[in-house]
Amino acid sequence: MNNLAILPIILPLLASVIVAFIPGKLNMVRKISQTLSILFLIIVGYITWEVFSNGVIVLQGGGWKAPYGISFVADYLSIILVLTTYVIAAAAVFYAPHSLSNQQEKFYFYTFFFLLISGVSGAFLTGDLFNLFVFFEVLLMASYGLIILGNGKVQLRESLKYVLINLFSSMLFVTTVAFVYSIVGTVNMAHIAERVEAVPAEQQGIITAIGVLLFFVFAVKAAIFPLYYWLPNSYVVPNPVVSALFGALLTKVGIYSIFRIYTLIFVHDTSFTHDQLFIWLAMFTMLFGVIGALSTNNVKLIITYNIIPAIGFILMGIGLYSEDGLTGSIYYLMHDMVVKAALFFLVGALVVAAGTKDLSKMSGVIQRFPLLGWLFFLGTLVLTGIPPFSGFIGKLLLLRGALSEGYFLLTLVALVSSLLILLSMIRIFIRGFWGEKMEGMTSDNRKVHALTIPAIFLLSVSIFLGVGAELVLPYIETISGYLLDRTEYISSVLKG
Repeated sequence: MNNLAILPIILPLLASVIVAFIPGKLNMVRKISQTLSILFLIIVGYITWEVFSNGVIVLQGGGWKAPYGISFVADYLSIILVLTTYVIAAAAVFYAPHSLSNQQEKFYFYTFFFLLISGVSGAFLTGDLFNLFVFFEVLLMASYGLIILGNGKVQLRESLKYVLINLFSSMLFVTTVAFVYSIVGTVNMAHIAERVEAVPAEQQGIITAIGVLLFFVFAVKAAIFPLYYWLPNSYVVPNPVVSALFGALLTKVGIYSIFRIYTLIFVHDTSFTHDQLFIWLAMFTMLFGVIGALSTNNVKLIITYNIIPAIGFILMGIGLYSEDGLTGSIYYLMHDMVVKAALFFLVGALVVAAGTKDLSKMSGVIQRFPLLGWLFFLGTLVLTGIPPFSGFIGKLLLLRGALSEGYFLLTLVALVSSLLILLSMIRIFIRGFWGEKMEGMTSDNRKVHALTIPAIFLLSVSIFLGVGAELVLPYIETISGYLLDRTEYISSVLKG
């Protein structure tokens, strides 16, 4: 049973090897990838059911007892995010053949795709801080392969910037892990949490400094203000399916790491890290992200900039460090992963339909592609948190948590940011889809419709998260209660 904890890592890794041997047989690779993605989703769904039915699943690598071996922990938080990852992956693998050229697909797209899913799943499931660094490197190597699919000077420039920024943060990450080990003598996260409590009072300042340094590493990867400057153009230049995977998964691994580390390990001085640092950065991240979304006419860049305020909302809940705050953050995290992927898919279809990314040159697309137009409108409502959709549930819990803790400025910033997100998105609908029918729209209706089908699947999942909140919310509340009480995680890993 414990082996279930590593299956979401091993299965896509094996799939990446299989498809790497037959890149030229494109139809076979597509069918294998699509079949395996559905099969993996079913398996991960079963693992999720096992975790919520029977408790945390822990696998100790090589049979070594913790903290001597590498622990893999399928707990409530990690497995729900792995499940969300596989939902997005299943949609992406059906979107890719209609979005990529044959040459791009043959250039090992599916190999890098499965490797990315393996790395993301590993980052969610590892219980070892150094192993978290390793899985970051795995997913980054896969992302390097995906981001360069295509050509052009702009793509080369942004790809180099993306690689250099991540190399810098990775060097800082491994250095910080060394600092942690020098203080507590372990890299097992549960063991670190146990030993941090025993650190003498005179060394608590060092622990806080290491915690802030580690936060800086994750803030770069999560694109938190002011460290988000690398993200927008780097996520715009790749193919839409790659942008969707990056926007839905990569920044979320960074914010998940903050979730894990700052609810498990660095909770000894929340008055500084959570109440001050996280709350203020959350506010600035919301505002500056949405300002960026309002500043451009590039429809893909608008969606990309809207990744940033979502990270601010999630960080807001971590900063509140209350049941409402954490429940709202987890709900919003799941919602945002799904709806961002759907919106990148829809914008990719819009660019194909209109023949341009420039919003000022679009109009009347809905007259020829009504399904695409109304799906985008629905995605806008879901993203901005209009009731009864999933964004509303997460934001309601976050705002309730902020008000109960007396954070009135934070509440105001969150409400203003939500309105500005709505404005940035509705601009695309009014100026791009509405109005007089533009000339030069594509005649390939079949391709546009094929690009919308995976988005329909993801929007259906997102709508279920909102309309079916009574079914989903108790599970999310279980996760937040579990995070607030660290003892279950620590005992499951060290004594389980």
